[in-house]
Amino acid sequence: MTQPDLPDVSGLSIGILGGTGDQGKGLARRFALAGHEVLIGSRSVGRAQEAAASLAPTVRGGENAQVARDADVVIVAVPWDGHKATLESLAGDLAGKIVVDCVNPLGFDKQGAYALPVEEGSAAQQAAAVLGESRVVAAFHHVSAVLLLDPGVDRIELDVLVLGDDREATDIVRALAARIPGARGVYGGRLRNAHQVEALTANLISINRRYKAHAGLRITDV
Repeated sequence: MTQPDLPDVSGLSIGILGGTGDQGKGLARRFALAGHEVLIGSRSVGRAQEAAASLAPTVRGGENAQVARDADVVIVAVPWDGHKATLESLAGDLAGKIVVDCVNPLGFDKQGAYALPVEEGSAAQQAAAVLGESRVVAAFHHVSAVLLLDPGVDRIELDVLVLGDDREATDIVRALAARIPGARGVYGGRLRNAHQVEALTANLISINRRYKAHAGLRITDV
């Protein structure tokens, strides 16, 4: 699928809340390699700066609120148990921003990973409820942190499902996904459909454990 309709996003700076975790660092690394200025946010400035220093000169670390204010687009990659409280504390800083939620509400027991119920329907819908003045998009749920961080992996062959109610915002996030070599951003529906996308991560974890893989998704015939 060619995507000539996608906007030019090469000049956008990208902030990552929870950027000290593997998923956040992996996305930060790939966007930095694509030429973006990347800001890693954390409650601890020291941890954010340490994570940034381990990645690339174009990555810098700071406190969550500062990153939320400074970045053009903000990705939320915080742990699920701190998701709502973190966003509530940053609602003012994120007003008017495109906020990309990639959080998967999952539990783990002896049988493996499973999807957790969310009162609002999904993590992305919770973000939208908390961030009433932001443009919330759901994306990047199924990208392997191991592959993102692996310097031996030049291309990540997968499709990123992008969901949201704002056409311009979802197009921008689709274009950002395409900045990662091998990846495509594919529109996956309205934000109300984010639950099953988040929950599918539990299935991918099961696949990875059975087959010793880092599985992703490809959408056929588009």
